Amino acid sequence: MAQLKNLTEAEIIARIKDGEKALYEIIVRRFNPYLYKIGRSYNYNHEDTQDLMQETFIDAYKNLLQFEGRANFKTWIIRIMMNNCYRKRGKSSYRNEISQDTNEYSSPMFTNISNDTDKIIQNRELKYIIENAIGKIPFPYRMVFSLREINGLNVSETADILGISESNVKVRLNRAKVMLRREIEYAYSVSELFEFNLIYCEPMVKSVMNKINECTI
Repeated sequence: MAQLKNLTEAEIIARIKDGEKALYEIIVRRFNPYLYKIGRSYNYNHEDTQDLMQETFIDAYKNLLQFEGRANFKTWIIRIMMNNCYRKRGKSSYRNEISQDTNEYSSPMFTNISNDTDKIIQNRELKYIIENAIGKIPFPYRMVFSLREINGLNVSETADILGISESNVKVRLNRAKVMLRREIEYAYSVSELFEFNLIYCEPMVKSVMNKINECTI
């Protein structure tokens, strides 16, 4: 499997369609981080996000024949994840899954870092603050921020997924950053937000592949 990691999505999908079902494991591993960040951006907790990820991977597999390559595969599977997240929002249980808000006008908590232990503790705290701050941004701005800054999609891909203009994407992203600055008044690395830890990757792969082996496309 290791020697196949450099295959493009198009190559992998073509071979899966030809019957190499085991190659879907590469898809799961490759897109675990993206789908996790989408689920967390909808304010779902870790467990519910994993459930939505699994559902999305299964849905994508069952609909692979409908994927004709006209869109980027990452865009396609993210859209499926967003649709699943949106449907779940309509359920009454969603009200209990929203993260607790933090104070809108909270001040920076950390100034000088004295040693490595402090760095570890403070970075964990900072990630918690950032995640909560993002959870407070109105949904349209939060999703633009998630797709552009956290998942690394370009302006065109983001506009396509959300069904808005590219200029609108740019405006919403700028506004989202302004909103975040009210919560976090110093620099941070957005790439560390909502990380799907590697310890969760293997169970997700195993669970999805077990279900995939029961499916046909």
